Amino acid sequence: MTRSNHMLLKRFSLGSPTRLPVALFQPPRTSPTSDSTAVGFHEREQSHISFLESCSTLRDLSQVHARIVRTGFEQHVFVVGRLISFCSSSEQRGCMDYASAVFRQLNWPDGFLWNTMIRGLGRANRPAEAFLFYRRMREEGKNADNFTFSFLLNICGQLSAVELGKQVHCCVLKVGVDSHVFVSNSLIHTYALFDDMVAARQVFEESSERDLVSWNSLIAGYVHCGLHLEALKMFLRMLRTSFLGPDKATLVVILAACSRLGALDFGRWVHSIAGSSTHGCRLRVTNSLIDMYAKCGAIDRAVEVFDDMTERDTVSWNSLILGLAMHGRAAEAISLFERMRRCELEEPNDITFLGVLCACSHGGLVEEGRRYFDKMTRDYNISPSIRHYGCLVDVLGRSGQVREAFHVIRNMPMECNAVVWRTLLGACRVHGDLELGQRVQEHLEELEPYHSSDYLLLSHMYAKAGHWNDVFQVREAMRERRVQKPEPGNSSVNVLPNEIYLGQQVLYH
Repeated sequence: MTRSNHMLLKRFSLGSPTRLPVALFQPPRTSPTSDSTAVGFHEREQSHISFLESCSTLRDLSQVHARIVRTGFEQHVFVVGRLISFCSSSEQRGCMDYASAVFRQLNWPDGFLWNTMIRGLGRANRPAEAFLFYRRMREEGKNADNFTFSFLLNICGQLSAVELGKQVHCCVLKVGVDSHVFVSNSLIHTYALFDDMVAARQVFEESSERDLVSWNSLIAGYVHCGLHLEALKMFLRMLRTSFLGPDKATLVVILAACSRLGALDFGRWVHSIAGSSTHGCRLRVTNSLIDMYAKCGAIDRAVEVFDDMTERDTVSWNSLILGLAMHGRAAEAISLFERMRRCELEEPNDITFLGVLCACSHGGLVEEGRRYFDKMTRDYNISPSIRHYGCLVDVLGRSGQVREAFHVIRNMPMECNAVVWRTLLGACRVHGDLELGQRVQEHLEELEPYHSSDYLLLSHMYAKAGHWNDVFQVREAMRERRVQKPEPGNSSVNVLPNEIYLGQQVLYH
């Protein structure tokens, strides 16, 4: 045994066994006879793999590793590969440092081990080390394959490292693995994260092989970039031209596009597809349906979908609570929240309380808003975010308690943003508190000096109070700073181009 392995063995053998069989820590058996050598070797190999699969903590792993070193398997790439795979997939602190220490002891690591290290370092948010491993891999004569480049592309996408991603793409073309579906899917996903859907679409169109992940990556990319109509068109094309049916991932992202577009009829049609497909309406899909119906104005249908669920998670409750709150059905939203608490199956989180506070705001429930805000911090140990404080300011502002709302803002543990100040300014205008409105406007000028609605709100307050000179000064300030009124807003529900409806009709028949 080498000195380095002896040191590893000494290090990894420390500590008492946890959760592992006692046999793991017994001394190794004597060497088998020549006739049974192969069988004995295979049995020990399978024994190590079995113990590795039983590991749940880094301490467990270190004890199994001690046995691996003691029995002479420390250079066995298959066994050590399982050990490094555990580290690269684990969220536990220190796992990748452990994996690096093990990797350094290997004399002949294969491509799988190099790729596993690159993937693990990427997951551990250590991108520089991942690319250093790639460089070392090339310097030692190991060929990068489709998995190597896919892992590197995913790292580039997570970092929004556009130029680095393009360089990896060049390497992909140089090596000649661009035709591999795994690599092309990673390229589509990476360019989508770069908000470059032209490049993502080009990769998709030039792919010689496409699977469901290819379609899902492109459709999800369009939704990520806000091109929701393009997502629906690509979904119809997938159904029309390929032999692939949608899976849960497809349905979730398409329902998200319907929510953004207000495409209620299309969403209903997707619901019929989800209900008739072999996988049925699983939890994520059903949650997306609740969200879609609520955002498209069909809140009663969202309630029906929720009531029909046989399994619910926190997202299910949150989606309906927020939906009811958005539709002004405050009493029902709060009743649903109390029902969730009584069930005690799912724990309310910060999104849950955001929905409850939103319901209190729309329902004018001031005392309830204060109570739930306190309950969130006291009973559930949830730290309020800027959005929670914004809801509380809105609750107080709508009821005319603008001074208390101002006090809430001044005592927030974080810097107030323009949205919350603007909420208070609107309340000051409604309730005629000109003095406080002027103070709020001063804060808004520091944060967003060119936002037209702030000037208009203050101008209307001056006009209502008969301060016409002040009205003139506000208008003059807008002209000097070239602050422009925005175009009139508009909204639409269920308005889609004819080609979408025609595409649906073709698929119906």
